[in-house]
Amino acid sequence: MVHAVLSFCSNPRLRGSPMLFLTGKRGARPHLGISGKFGLRVIGLAQEATATARAGQASSVAELARFFPEATPVRIPVQLARSSQVRGQAFNESTVIEFGTSREVLFACTTPLEFADVLRLRNADGSLDTEASVVAVQYQSGKTVVAARFLREVPNWIVKT
Repeated sequence: MVHAVLSFCSNPRLRGSPMLFLTGKRGARPHLGISGKFGLRVIGLAQEATATARAGQASSVAELARFFPEATPVRIPVQLARSSQVRGQAFNESTVIEFGTSREVLFACTTPLEFADVLRLRNADGSLDTEASVVAVQYQSGKTVVAARFLREVPNWIVKT
């Protein structure tokens, strides 16, 4: 756990600028030392708070995204179905696209999928309604992490120049 103290300096040159200072001990009252022409000046802190760092907690989809250098974080809710199931049947799962490139989408789902499965992805307003083929799969504790490549160009999708 990292303990951090957030303070606002009373120095007119730095006023309004939040300053973060780390302490090594719980309950320690760190002070801001500013040296000037007349020696060291100590300013007490107005408020003290403790926060837990969340570094190193990457999602399983983010781990897969490392293999797609152009992947951009997105949050797009979609409905998902295998293309062979779509005809005459409803979509079988709702999920969220977490990363995307100009040609691929990355997401986690509970539907068991395999390499080369063809999926249909559709968002609520229908602006995304396309088929994609599974190009990467990772199985992790009851969920499937998937990268799927669009079978056709998707208009108004992620555009990088």
